[in-house]
Amino acid sequence: MKESSAKARYNSVPDKVFDITNIVFMLCIVTVTLYPFINMFALSFNDANDSIRGGLYFWPRVWTWDNYNYIFNEASIYHATLISALRTILGTVISVFCTAMLAYTVSRQEFVLRKFVTIVAIFTMYFSGGLIPGYLLIKELHMINSFWVYIIPGIISVFNLIVIRSFIEGLPDGIMESAKIDGAGDFITFMRIVLPLTVPALATVSLFVAVSQWNSWFDVFLYNSSHINLSTLQYELMKILQTSNTAASSTNVGDQFAAGQSGVTAVTPTSIRATMTIIASLPIIMVYPFLQKYFVKGMTVGGVKG
Repeated sequence: MKESSAKARYNSVPDKVFDITNIVFMLCIVTVTLYPFINMFALSFNDANDSIRGGLYFWPRVWTWDNYNYIFNEASIYHATLISALRTILGTVISVFCTAMLAYTVSRQEFVLRKFVTIVAIFTMYFSGGLIPGYLLIKELHMINSFWVYIIPGIISVFNLIVIRSFIEGLPDGIMESAKIDGAGDFITFMRIVLPLTVPALATVSLFVAVSQWNSWFDVFLYNSSHINLSTLQYELMKILQTSNTAASSTNVGDQFAAGQSGVTAVTPTSIRATMTIIASLPIIMVYPFLQKYFVKGMTVGGVKG
């Protein structure tokens, strides 16, 4: 009787209305979220001259590889991609490891300066020296035209520090005490106990750091713009976009369309921008599914103590 009454209540009209409304709302959210990327995909694979006509939404009207050929014909793209991948991998591993060590330190009650270090770290989230003092500091550290300028200045993120520290504080204290009774020091406890137990938080933070490292280009512009061997993919794509904008400003839409009618390959800033979006987003999209199962758990447990 109780089961049948429960099913009757679940199948009631208000419940069905709620379910339908919820499904429609979520479908709207998914559509709004995916449409910009789908539109960029359509523009990137559509003929640039045809895209000038407009009316392109979900699917390419005139398929072409010209937009991608235009970008990948740049010889510097391949080396820049290698530098971007290298800075993303090294930057993520080093940053997450160092942030986790500091988070473990400030999470220990026996650390006398834990409150002071936390306050100083949070202070830097709201106030900074500015662009010019930061540049002068990098120059004094002799990291101009150096690969390590991508890694060392941002090695600790305060937001990531708070996430990992909150996760560690939620771990049972008995595990730490048992390790100390067995004679393990802080470093052994951190490496063999804390790190394996904080994999969800570390995976979440790794995704944040990897996306930031992969998408970064302004530090290349500031510190390594004169060193072509240290240029990154994002910076090279930015230069290609600037070149296409300059070329587009020297001609009009009619000339571009006429060039397309005469069989001459042409690109537009819009098509290049869409192609850049696909190229830059694809690696992160491929990595995200492997970290998704840790992402929700890491943010939930790391954001709420206990």
